Amino acid sequence: MSKIRLGFIGVGGIATGRHIPTFRTFDEVDITAVQDVNQERAMKVANELGIPEVFSNVEDMYSHVDAVVISTPNKYHAPIAIDAMNNGKHVLCEKPMAMTTEECNAMIEAEEKNGVKLHIAYHYRFMKEAIAAKKIIERGTIGEPLVVRVKGLRRRKVPGWGVFTNQELQGGGALIDYGCHLLDLAMYLMGEVKPIEVSSSTYNQLSRSNTVNEWGQFNRDSFEVEDHVSAFIRFNNGASMLFETSWAANIPEDENHISISGAKAGLDVFDMKVNQADEDLMTTMRIDYIKVDETFSRLQAENFISAIKYNTPLTVKSTEAKEVSKIIEAIYLSSKEQRSIRL
Repeated sequence: MSKIRLGFIGVGGIATGRHIPTFRTFDEVDITAVQDVNQERAMKVANELGIPEVFSNVEDMYSHVDAVVISTPNKYHAPIAIDAMNNGKHVLCEKPMAMTTEECNAMIEAEEKNGVKLHIAYHYRFMKEAIAAKKIIERGTIGEPLVVRVKGLRRRKVPGWGVFTNQELQGGGALIDYGCHLLDLAMYLMGEVKPIEVSSSTYNQLSRSNTVNEWGQFNRDSFEVEDHVSAFIRFNNGASMLFETSWAANIPEDENHISISGAKAGLDVFDMKVNQADEDLMTTMRIDYIKVDETFSRLQAENFISAIKYNTPLTVKSTEAKEVSKIIEAIYLSSKEQRSIRL
């Protein structure tokens, strides 16, 4: 394969704001086609960006591409990805992987059966803090991770555009849209762990009140997804996670936070420091500089391209992304049935 012919399925904000501009910077890629249910939008994007082909349905695109980027509402991730892989196409699919664990299993089956690459766009793994944190953990600095604390909190930032508050199309709200990134990264840093039990509560009262929202307008009367989640998660190696996420928390400021208490030391990921103790001293080692020359979006695209051309490992494996979806599904079920869910 000389150049990868790349097509885009769904050309909303995440495609035009991140994926298309990023892939255009690679000599190994030709962006050859776009498809969107909004044909007028697809034509506009193609004309503005010089993309030669526009399709009204996905099936007609396949003969013009080697790989696709899926940026549709969550409901369509699994069926489109499976169809693309069954047509021999590599897939970069926006997060979350799918709406259910069953759909994830079907996607993995299609990936394996067709010998293609399936990469889920959990881009937090490519952030410089995540890269540094992974190195610190793999060097054995903090020992075995025991307790992980995760917060993905925004203050009054319910997305007022797109379909983010549509339960049928998205499968949920703050958790499946935003918190999933922090959940995925935390599990990635923990290593090869499997969730075994989830207990949770979800809420949507915060966004029903007539209060300020920084990210546009939405219908408060029909607000049907969760805007705040808390959960406790147990893993098969004895580790545990305290997890919280929100679109609309009443907090002083937004907070992205992952801290890991290990057997030997602790690690704060986004504040980048290692907390240690010995028989005489307690010390804090701050990370002053992280040498990562590329943006997370370019590193993510580069990983996908390299996997296709040279069969290098994907940073986000489909089997790992499935475990994130399994927890998300269990969080919703635990809150609905008001009980712990064994996995």
